[in-house]
Amino acid sequence: MGFYEEMRGMVLRHGAINNPYLDRFQTGDLTDQELREFSVEFYNFARFFPKILVSQLVNTEDEAVADELTKVLYSELGDGRVKNRHELLYRDFLRTIGIDVHEAMSRPMLASTRAYIEGMEQLYSSGNHFLALGASFGLENMAITMWDHLIPGLRRLKQTRYPDMDMTYFTFHRELECTHEEAMQKAVAAVNGRDPSVPGCMSEQDRRDFARGVRAVLDYLQGFWMGLERRARALAS
Repeated sequence: MGFYEEMRGMVLRHGAINNPYLDRFQTGDLTDQELREFSVEFYNFARFFPKILVSQLVNTEDEAVADELTKVLYSELGDGRVKNRHELLYRDFLRTIGIDVHEAMSRPMLASTRAYIEGMEQLYSSGNHFLALGASFGLENMAITMWDHLIPGLRRLKQTRYPDMDMTYFTFHRELECTHEEAMQKAVAAVNGRDPSVPGCMSEQDRRDFARGVRAVLDYLQGFWMGLERRARALAS
């Protein structure tokens, strides 16, 4: 098994995308309050992610990797079409399920959400290039599985209780994720499998740092979902 396949397998087995909250979400088994909690907390990811990507880009020495990160960032900002800026699409989702954008922006995050956002920013802006690249790889390679849990649940809620729900943010992301995965595959190929004595190429320590970044970002994401699960239980009690 090659390094890329080993890291991708680590992602797909992780609790960040294999957990009871996402399993329940996939069925649409959420109360109105649980949907509200999810929508507001996830908005923090949607609005801060471009900033996090920029922090990685400006700390990336390898130009081939920077090229791929730029493609992901440009996609997040709408590929030059301002109406497709991803955070703006998420605002449309919020409004169509009755959540005011100001409320979503000003409400304090759950501690687990803050840990996820701040942890991800620390990883992406790390001076350790391979730690940051591993974090980016972990996030992009879990995304298709995540959307494939969220979208069916939201469709069920749209059919049963929220007929005006605008799901474009979610379906649009699902369509794009193959290109994001491809960008990460190219980024890894750009620094892996060459002579480790060449500047910018991966040594065994670099691979260990990369794997550490993958695990760390996924651990933060798992914490985010489990924070929502604990919140759901508290609301039900």
